[in-house]
Amino acid sequence: MAEKLSRAERRELERQQEQEEKILSKKREVVYKEMVQAQRLSLREEKVAPADSFISLQHINKIYPNRVQAVFDFNLEIKEREFIVFVGPSGCGKSTTLRMIAGLEEITGGDLYINGEFANELEPKDRDTAMVFQSYALYPHMTVYDNMAFGLQMRHVPKAEIEERVKKVAEILQITEYLDRKPKALSGGQCQRVALGRAIVRNAKVFLMDEPLSNLDAKLRVQMRSEIVKLHNELGATTIYVTHDQIEAMTMASRIVVMNKGYIQQIGTPKVIYNHPANTFVATFIGSPAMNIIEGKYFKDHIELSDICSIKLSKEMIEAHDKFYQEEIEAAHKRIEEVKEVLIKYEQDKKRKKADEEFVVDEALIEEELNADPEVNELRKNIEHYQECLSSKDGHAIYFGIRPEDIIEKGSASLIKNPSMSMKLKVSIAELLGNEYYAHIDFAGKDTIAKVNAELNVEKGQELELVFNLDKYSLFDTFNGKNIKPFKE
Repeated sequence: MAEKLSRAERRELERQQEQEEKILSKKREVVYKEMVQAQRLSLREEKVAPADSFISLQHINKIYPNRVQAVFDFNLEIKEREFIVFVGPSGCGKSTTLRMIAGLEEITGGDLYINGEFANELEPKDRDTAMVFQSYALYPHMTVYDNMAFGLQMRHVPKAEIEERVKKVAEILQITEYLDRKPKALSGGQCQRVALGRAIVRNAKVFLMDEPLSNLDAKLRVQMRSEIVKLHNELGATTIYVTHDQIEAMTMASRIVVMNKGYIQQIGTPKVIYNHPANTFVATFIGSPAMNIIEGKYFKDHIELSDICSIKLSKEMIEAHDKFYQEEIEAAHKRIEEVKEVLIKYEQDKKRKKADEEFVVDEALIEEELNADPEVNELRKNIEHYQECLSSKDGHAIYFGIRPEDIIEKGSASLIKNPSMSMKLKVSIAELLGNEYYAHIDFAGKDTIAKVNAELNVEKGQELELVFNLDKYSLFDTFNGKNIKPFKE
């Protein structure tokens, strides 16, 4: 149980927290003002759309009036007819980004192009996009037909064309028999089809889908996933799909954008995201069960995971390790300089308001503020850690990542080219999923999951002889979680 803090210690902690919040508030204010000013100037410039992208998001940022930033420097080029999935936990900024593309949220900074046109200031109705919401958003007093036709009527499309489009889309979605019904007479799956139909009849070039299946039961979600992919293939429209469900992302996307806390973590095909996650967040978010992350110790030519497992490193891996930490040190120093410039800018702006005298940097004040800045303190700790990882002769902590299907029963090890030494490990939990077990094993005090063929009849307390597939492992830094192992197609 943690010891209680004295009154003096509580006051000191509160003082430190208050100082850190002041520094953070200064940085937010400077970033917001500079971004808004830069955006105003940028909007006056002539905009040229990238030639090879259908939708282009360039340095997109979203800062709300309370100075909280929801999306940071979002960059993405989308080709025509792609099916892009934004995936991440709640609050990661994926829906905010989608709404900025749709024109439902204002872009604080950055440029958006849709179909060759600069779209930052376009009205939502002029962006040639159709949106499907999580809540269906159907008009309860209208029939299915009227719900699907309403948008076309507002655009003054001829009545005969509306009827033709609605009936054609209803046939595709298999809801023809429900055209005379109202939403309250439909099931959740049928309502979702109507919402999709209302978007499809628009003949829009871009479909934006914000967690459209989250209100459906598991069986219906599987069915609707395949229907949406089929529709995408038939219609050929560019689709951006938002979800927190990594299975939806893996099964539907041509490319996945993994987000967390407003930042893009990784962009790639489902195969690349799964086989070479950029960091521990992606590794544990994508995949079911998640990748096993085991703490080990890195030496110059091998990794020790426990007393029973040592892994020899290739020359390529050793070189990649050293290069990774050298680049991280350089990046951390650069970021500290950027923070310093922001703090100087804040003091300069404050001085201008008081008088027109020449501004002189107060180095002592800036250094004091840098020392109180939580981000800078974290960066300095990181630099010490990176330097130690480069110079340590006694080894340093490392995370070893291995997917459950790459922990293999020794009898099947002949199927892989590069197995580790075999290890006898005890099963603590055996979860049967029909054709396989998720076998929870105790590896060096860490609960680790292996996928084991159901024919083995795995039971709690049973000892399994297992090997790692060393063609499929990942190595991650323990401070920033980034993948050290070089990527190979």
